[in-house]
Amino acid sequence: MNHKSELAELIPDPEVLLSLEPEQLAGRLLQIMNGENRNYHTATISHWDSDLFDSPYAGYDRKYKEQVFDAIAEAWGWLESQGLIVWMDASNGKNGWRKPSRRGAKLANEVEFKKYLHGRALPREFLHPSLSENVWIMFLSGEYDTAVFQAFKQVEVAVRRAGKFGDEKYGVTLMRDAFGEGGPLVDKDAIKSEREALTHLFAGALGYYKNPQSHRDVGITEPAEARELILLASHLLRIVDVRMAN
Repeated sequence: MNHKSELAELIPDPEVLLSLEPEQLAGRLLQIMNGENRNYHTATISHWDSDLFDSPYAGYDRKYKEQVFDAIAEAWGWLESQGLIVWMDASNGKNGWRKPSRRGAKLANEVEFKKYLHGRALPREFLHPSLSENVWIMFLSGEYDTAVFQAFKQVEVAVRRAGKFGDEKYGVTLMRDAFGEGGPLVDKDAIKSEREALTHLFAGALGYYKNPQSHRDVGITEPAEARELILLASHLLRIVDVRMAN
């Protein structure tokens, strides 16, 4: 090759490369393969290895060769398992040559790749239909506070609609009136302690996760926390669906 390794330019320090998780390094490899340099549009694992260590313009000290190769192999395997790289063609594919898949070609930069990783953390198909559009997109965009608030707002709206309450009912009071004794969404087949527990679940969820965000900046910054709360809201919405059907 007659150029410096693009991977070494993107990650100049091999220690930094070795500190990356497989999916993080995979994102860098895919970014290069989707770039303007046609030398990288297709590649094999050995392509990266020779690029970094064996060419006259190699970017890394050879003492890192084995460790870096292992890290790249892990990242390469991750890309294949996600369907982000595919065989170049029938003949070259047998020899290890890969190219970005149709999905992989859409992840041309770091921002798009991060959205993809976030989407894997919260699969759209796992969510209640009322959360699978706006709330999911907010989560992908990193708007965790807003996504959680909107998820529990949907719970509030669904309970109000299912129980045929007016707009004057909201929050904890709405939940207790809907699921409490005599409420329109009470599960009459459940024992009393379970009915009370379900009432507390809905009232506690709205009181703890929605109401505070209505009045102040709660500051949900971690995707894992936001994912768990959105999934909780999705579960509550499915309970409302069941109560409406009964």
